[in-house]
Amino acid sequence: MVTVIMAGGKGTRLGGITRQIPKPLVPINGVPILEREIDCLRDQGFTDIILTVSYKADAIIEYFGDGSKISPVSNKPFGVKISYFVEEEPLGNAGALFRIKDQLSDDFLLLNADSLFDIDFNRFVGYHKEKGGLATLFTHPNSHPYDSGLIVADKEHRLIRWLSKEDERPAWYKNRVNAGLHILNKKILDVQIDTPKIDLDRQLLKPLQGSGLIYCYDSPEYVKDMGTPERFHQVEEDLKKGIPSAKNLKHKQKAVFLDRDGTINKFVGFLRDVDQFELLPGVADAVKLINHSGYLVIVVTNQPVIARGEVTFEGLDDIHNKMETLLGEEGAYLDAIYFCPHHPDSGFAGEVENLKIDCSCRKPKPGMFLQAAKDFNIDLSESYMIGDSENDVKAGQNAGCKLSLLVKDNLAKTVTAVWSKATAHLNQ
Repeated sequence: MVTVIMAGGKGTRLGGITRQIPKPLVPINGVPILEREIDCLRDQGFTDIILTVSYKADAIIEYFGDGSKISPVSNKPFGVKISYFVEEEPLGNAGALFRIKDQLSDDFLLLNADSLFDIDFNRFVGYHKEKGGLATLFTHPNSHPYDSGLIVADKEHRLIRWLSKEDERPAWYKNRVNAGLHILNKKILDVQIDTPKIDLDRQLLKPLQGSGLIYCYDSPEYVKDMGTPERFHQVEEDLKKGIPSAKNLKHKQKAVFLDRDGTINKFVGFLRDVDQFELLPGVADAVKLINHSGYLVIVVTNQPVIARGEVTFEGLDDIHNKMETLLGEEGAYLDAIYFCPHHPDSGFAGEVENLKIDCSCRKPKPGMFLQAAKDFNIDLSESYMIGDSENDVKAGQNAGCKLSLLVKDNLAKTVTAVWSKATAHLNQ
């Protein structure tokens, strides 16, 4: 499979860092960001690479050559085959694709040259082939969804809506953003676009929203652009801690599982309306601590109000979207949310009959933990559970978690301290 890396940007947001060298050659802890990308691809068998270059193109071509050169950093061959498309005039971030269409494989990877990533590309490609769409977007939560384009998908992970930064968004939304890693089928280029510059998102992908031809591949793996000084330094720190490699789903993951009601939000009994949802003080800071630890943050919550007919699945989505929006506004994010909609007892007006079962996912049973472990390759024996009830503690124990912590009494004041104690365990 051919990999196209868009490496023509100037990196103006990085200020003085990119005045002397092009953005793809900016060193992250001594190694150019583009070299780190190529290393990740090569190590997984993706060795046929096309670089689209423009700004200071000569410097990039001189550094990498045809891919057989020796890296001045590692003193080893880059180990790939590189060809170039030089944009003599600005074509937009997708214009070059039309010029190199004959060089592309039927399915090809399309990446940006300004992101640090460490993901299981073969898993990503396998998902794309299974779905059989024209495009698959690598999507994930991030710490700044409020200034990112939002991706809305259905239950089958098909793209429904693409909300660009300038688009009006709903009051509450799921923290799912496009990470800038794509797998495209070159049939997507069988369109006539007459503008001098072609924008990938707005002119190629976004027009296909709702068509059923674009899928979202949700993953908690590490993908972070280093386009601002703040993000640049965060990437450097993450590398020093080994976080990017550790979060590759080829490796066993560690997670902190969190109950919802009474742990993340104020306990109001059966929460039935989005207006009842209120984050507890300090919760966002606590979630950020876990985010920065490299552990996944996964919510596991019993929601019998679904089976009781008191809240619809759509209503629960609204509540969870509010949770993600409020956390995102403070720079925190959840990697996944699992909920049990079942309730074994009958006799409620409006109850949903097919959900009145004795299931394997309702806490204290471990079903939600086991599903998360399967989805994200989690080592439960190195993971943690935090909740406000004995059932939460028992669920963590039944799942084989390393430690289950009970939050009790004066929750609003103690939750941050308890979670800080948990993350202290994580970093030992």
